[in-house]
Amino acid sequence: TTAAPRPASRNFTLNFTLTNLRYTTDLDAPNSRRFLSTVKVMNHYVRNSASGAVSHRTFLTFFLRSGRSRDDTKVDAVCSYKDNASLARFDREMLYQELSTMTSNATKLGHYSLDRSSLHVDG
Repeated sequence: TTAAPRPASRNFTLNFTLTNLRYTTDLDAPNSRRFLSTVKVMNHYVRNSASGAVSHRTFLTFFLRSGRSRDDTKVDAVCSYKDNASLARFDREMLYQELSTMTSNATKLGHYSLDRSSLHVDG
């Protein structure tokens, strides 16, 4: 007998800008209370996409950086997921549409406001 092949690990990135989160140096520290609470909110909303592409089987790593004159915070999320033949294939266009819809046309993520033109999904 042969073992079933293990699902391949794949990556994609999400990028967006939070316009109502002023960037401060504590957002550089992954153990700071502010960084952890910000990531917790983003995790909750990003993982609730309807496609399931960003789901419990997905690992997210968030990187926060300064936007324009520190008035906003740019977010880069690296997402890893298992590509399995029995699961729906990753569709970045569908994921973008779902994220856009669930963020009110890419303007709101929970209590954060988004720069409408900043949402990107790269597969």
